[in-house]
Amino acid sequence: MFAALRHNRDRALLAFWVSNGARASELLTSRQRDPLPGEQLLGAIRKGTAAFQQLPSSPDAFVWLLLYQDEAWRAGVPRGGHEALWWTLRRPFRPLTYHAARAMLNRANELLGANWTLHDLRHTAAYRMARDPGLALTDVQWVLGHAHLSTTQIYLSAGRDEIVEAVRAHHERQARLAQAPAAPAAGYRADSLNDLFGVARWRPASTI
Repeated sequence: MFAALRHNRDRALLAFWVSNGARASELLTSRQRDPLPGEQLLGAIRKGTAAFQQLPSSPDAFVWLLLYQDEAWRAGVPRGGHEALWWTLRRPFRPLTYHAARAMLNRANELLGANWTLHDLRHTAAYRMARDPGLALTDVQWVLGHAHLSTTQIYLSAGRDEIVEAVRAHHERQARLAQAPAAPAAGYRADSLNDLFGVARWRPASTI
């Protein structure tokens, strides 16, 4: 999807959506004063609560943002802290709307033969964060703006590939257990068993 995008603006948008989990409409509320590259934060207005929240985002998202902003300002896009962060690419310049952002994604979909939606990008970010053992689920809840932790827990469900890999590992463990030598019953002398079966064929129960 990233390779199918033709403009730095679109690459920056995609990088933010898949790294901070903002809803598509939330990201479009950001103003030019809201990105803080040094702190890797981007401010946006949350849907529902209308609260302003600074969202941690990936370093590469800010790289693409700076490239886009340099192009936009040289092209004549209005500049100022209170101005919109995202703009159309052609004159007359207008703040980017949700429908225009969706059209951008649809063009990439047509090129790839895919059917991704803007909300799928949020799901991608949510799934990655929720499956990271180094992130507390309550932290993920805060970033995603979920009112209830149970909503965030949905993203803990394993995908098909993870389930297949886990079951394969289960079968491998079962095969190793089946090949392991059995422990002798209590009461048999170790030296007698060694004479009968050899040391390599059995192990005392305490070593299994």
